[in-house]
Amino acid sequence: MSKITDSLPATVISGIILTIIMVLVALQTIDDSSMLGPIVSVPEYWAFFDRWLHIISGVMWIGILWYFNFVQVPTMPKIPDEQKPAIGKHIAPAALFWFRWGAMATIITGLILALLNGYLLDALALKRGIGYGMWFGIIMWFNVWFIIWPCQKVALGIVDAPAEAKPKAAARAKMFSRINTLLSIPMLYAMAGQMHGGFTF
Repeated sequence: MSKITDSLPATVISGIILTIIMVLVALQTIDDSSMLGPIVSVPEYWAFFDRWLHIISGVMWIGILWYFNFVQVPTMPKIPDEQKPAIGKHIAPAALFWFRWGAMATIITGLILALLNGYLLDALALKRGIGYGMWFGIIMWFNVWFIIWPCQKVALGIVDAPAEAKPKAAARAKMFSRINTLLSIPMLYAMAGQMHGGFTF
């Protein structure tokens, strides 16, 4: 088991393989065992598959967003100064990589999902409840890529900048990260509400 759990790629690949096995075993409980072909060929299946990728991407994105806001930022003042460079030089840059690409994957799969299900334009025009979640998500994605990440590159010293620019960049990144945390709450309600009765339109 350690051969799987010692390597993150091996762990993820094993999770995908387990998912495939689960689907195949579940299909065997259906009387018609030849259903796999029709299932993966219908548009509804691919819309579902994209929804699954959208959820996985969203868990990565919002999970790291909440890690930053509920764990890392509040804990930093308690960390001895000599230990803080480990966070800034190693942990934060790695987390920001998965954070921003999780945001990108979430937006792309979300827009594809809305297109596949035929409600993209209605949602963007706020004629459907999920549209509010989509717009909050788009704003959050914009904040990640065009405000938080550029500011974090300055604050963490990933790009050259004057020393006096770092505290300002860190404060701006924190403010917009908190804005994204705020927006994530109604965004998640809108996403769940569309499928589970939280919206009536």
